[in-house]
Amino acid sequence: MIDRDHLEPLWELLRLTPQLQEVPLWEAYADLRVGVLKLADGCPFKCTYCSVPQVYPPFVARPLERALAELAWLRQCGAQHIAFYDDALLFKPAQILLPFLRQVMQRGLEAHFHTPNALNARFITKDMARLMVQAGFRTFYLGFESSAYTWQRHTGGKVYAHELEQAVEHLVSAGADIRQITAYLIMAHPHTDQQDIEASMYFAHGLGLRLMLSEFSPIPGTPDGEHCRQWVDVDEPLWHNKTVFPLVLLGAAEVQRLKALCRALNGRLEDGPRRWEQSYVE
Repeated sequence: MIDRDHLEPLWELLRLTPQLQEVPLWEAYADLRVGVLKLADGCPFKCTYCSVPQVYPPFVARPLERALAELAWLRQCGAQHIAFYDDALLFKPAQILLPFLRQVMQRGLEAHFHTPNALNARFITKDMARLMVQAGFRTFYLGFESSAYTWQRHTGGKVYAHELEQAVEHLVSAGADIRQITAYLIMAHPHTDQQDIEASMYFAHGLGLRLMLSEFSPIPGTPDGEHCRQWVDVDEPLWHNKTVFPLVLLGAAEVQRLKALCRALNGRLEDGPRRWEQSYVE
C-alpha cells in the first residue's frame, strides 16, 4: 500500500530502483519552453481549508545543489519559464529560497520565474522582494483568501490584510510589474458569512491587484471540509469537485454574480494606473 512518501510498493511493482538524486527526464521533450521546480516538500502551516498537511509529508527542504542542478538542466533543455510548485516557497527563506536565488544569479541561471502556487505575503520583505525581482520572478500569485480578520484568525492566520498591502508595496518598490501580481480568494468557504468575500475582493482590487477566485472544495479530514457535512456527503469523491460545492452552498446565481464582479474589477485595472503603480512607479 502506497502511503504519502512511502513508495516502496510502487517501485517493487514496477521492478525499478529509484534514482532519487537524478534530475527529471526533461530532455524527453522535443520543444521544452516551460518547466517546474520545487525547493521543498510539504507545508508547515495548518490552514483549516487545506489538504496539504494530510497529503504530503512534513515540511522538508530539498538539497540546494540538486535544485540548482535541475534548474541548470531545465535551462539547458530550452526552458525559459520556470514555475515553482512549492506549497511554502517563502518559508525559512534564509535556509532555502535566498541561498538558491543568490546562486542562480552567481551561476547565470536566471529565468522567468512564476509562482502559480500561492505565496505567503507575510514573508515578502523588502530584501526578499528585491532579490526575487533581480533573479527573474515575473508573476506573483499571493494567497489572500479574505480581508476579514476574524475569518483569517479562525482558519490559521495565514496572512492579514495589512500584510498583503505591505507585500505589494515591497514588490512594486523592488520593480515588480503590478499587472503581474494576483490575489487568490476562496469562494464558497463554509464560513462565507465571516469571510465577506465581496469586501475582500474590493480590498485587493484597491491595492491594484488582479483577482482570482478559487472555488472551495470540501476535503474530508480538514476542519472546514468536515464542517461541510451538513450540506454534502464529503465521503463521496464527486463532492470534492470544486465546481460543485459552491453551487450547493451559494446557488448558481450568486456564484455567477461573484464571478462577474471579479471580471469587472479586473477589467477596471486596464482603465488607468493602479494604486501602487501610481505611488511607486511614476
